[in-house]
Formats: sequence, structure tokens, C-alpha cells
Amino acid sequence: MAGQQGLKAVSSASIQQNQVITNVRTTAYTHTEGDHLQYGTQNAAGSGLKYGQLRSAAADWSVYPVGTVFQIQGDPALYVVDDYGSALVGTGTIDLYKPDQTTVDHWGVRKVNIRVVRWGCFSKSLSILMPRQMKAPHVRQMIWRLVMRAET
Repeated sequence: MAGQQGLKAVSSASIQQNQVITNVRTTAYTHTEGDHLQYGTQNAAGSGLKYGQLRSAAADWSVYPVGTVFQIQGDPALYVVDDYGSALVGTGTIDLYKPDQTTVDHWGVRKVNIRVVRWGCFSKSLSILMPRQMKAPHVRQMIWRLVMRAET
């Protein structure tokens, strides 16, 4: 299944810096899309969405925890996981923030290789998500997956 290789690799017990994860399914989003309008340019981590040398990315925080920094092979920019989305939970897909719809459309869906520069923090992901657990099923699913990860 698309993205499952990344999901399996990240779920392993030994998480390493500079780990290369191949064949990761990526999509793109922007703050002007209907499901993001209520948040404006704010990400789930509580800061602003980034687009420059450091760029925001959304992912399932039980796979790629908040604060994970990675680079896409062939792209000089760095990406930081600071957002999440309901369609990403359980998929291994990473959603890349773009500043406008034209750039989102240009990206489309791509499978890429990523190099993890620095892993984020699963416990920080959990601490951000816990107060939100009653807001949405995908948040509860990430919490459950994070708790299960901690028990193994």
C-alpha cells in the first residue's frame, strides 16, 4: 500500500537520525483550502505555517512526531512536521504546506525519498493531542497509536 513502507520504517523500534525512508507518498495543502480556513495560517503545533528554507508539513504524529525535520531527496528545503490532518492518520502520507493553490496543484501527489534530519518527540505529540481528544476521531486515533507505541 502506498506510504506503508514509510509507516513501517518509522514504526520500528530503532529510530535513527539521517534515516532514509523511500517511496513516501506526499500530497500538498494550503491555508486557503476549505478544511483549513478555520485555522488560517496557524499550524496544529500552535505557530505559523512556514514556507521558505524551512517549510511546514502535516503528518500522522504517531508516525512522524511533531518536530520531525526532514529533507526530500533533490530538494534543498527542510520540512518540519508541525501540523496534522484527518486524511493522513494511518496512511504514512506526508502533506506539504504550499503558499497557494497553484503550487498545491503543481505538486499533486508524488512518491519521494526523505532523509530524516532529526526525529521529533512522540511525548510532545501526545501532550499536544491529549487536550484535543474529544474534538475529532482522527485525534483519538493518533493518541491511541502513540499510547500503544509507548507500551511496546
